[in-house]
Amino acid sequence: MKRIAGMAVAVLFAACTASTPGATTTEPTPSTTAIVETVYPVTIEASNGPVTLATKPQAIVSLSPTATEMLFAVGAGGEVVAVDEFSYFPAEAPVTELSGFAPNVEAIAAYEPDLVVLADDIDGVVGSLTDLGIPTVQMSGLEVQTLDDVYAQIRALGMAVGHGIEAEELIVDMKASIEESLASVEPRETPLTYYHELDSTFYTVTSSTFIGHLYSLFGLENIADPADVDGASFGYPQLSEEYILEADPDFIFLTDCCGDTIQTISARPGWDDLSAIRASAVVVFDDDVSSRWGPRLVEFMRGIARAVSEKDPT
Repeated sequence: MKRIAGMAVAVLFAACTASTPGATTTEPTPSTTAIVETVYPVTIEASNGPVTLATKPQAIVSLSPTATEMLFAVGAGGEVVAVDEFSYFPAEAPVTELSGFAPNVEAIAAYEPDLVVLADDIDGVVGSLTDLGIPTVQMSGLEVQTLDDVYAQIRALGMAVGHGIEAEELIVDMKASIEESLASVEPRETPLTYYHELDSTFYTVTSSTFIGHLYSLFGLENIADPADVDGASFGYPQLSEEYILEADPDFIFLTDCCGDTIQTISARPGWDDLSAIRASAVVVFDDDVSSRWGPRLVEFMRGIARAVSEKDPT
């Protein structure tokens, strides 16, 4: 989603357990902690409270790009009948003019869904859909702070759509890939510093955000942390050029939302003297990969690991 707002949106469910109505688990295997298979009716916990599904959804509408990616990754793509305008991954997702930011209840209901997944309860859309008898799961990302939160969301979404086993397998694969990325980075006595640029007006993230947390797993130090005084910017402060130049980060991470590259930022006054630019330690990430915490999160982690591993130790 090519917008800063997307950085604050993710899906969060509580993990389902064997005590969940309608849920059963098999014995743990060496590769998974619990293989979960849905038996309906099933109840999951979402941001809008408990949501009960009487039967396996056959017509799912997703108004959350992150949820769309997860649905396809756990094998529920065949049940997805419509997605919002920003859910353009994977390529086979049925993109429509539906909007998660300006939801139209009538337009959503026209697809006759038996499950709607969305990020925000804008204009009371959750209540309106519920009143129509359409099970609706609100997925707020404000509570997502760690990788465990991501895995919990995938697990519960898989349970909801009858693909609990596939969801657990996806979690195992993601954990293995992320652990490999983390293990590839040697710890340093002096932490490397970084600046993650959201757009060309110098909005960034701090370590209190989910994205910042991911960087911290690699031992990186965020130059923006001191700028978010008492959390007034909710983890997304706007820095000044002077602040960035004085901090002189070892890395600069950009998203491709604004078309910036090492060449374009080098042309900014004084930026060509920054350590990150002189060392070519500027990394451009796909905006969607870095702003969504679904299956492609592993690509973001690989990118960070590659950049840090290639950094000259001196």
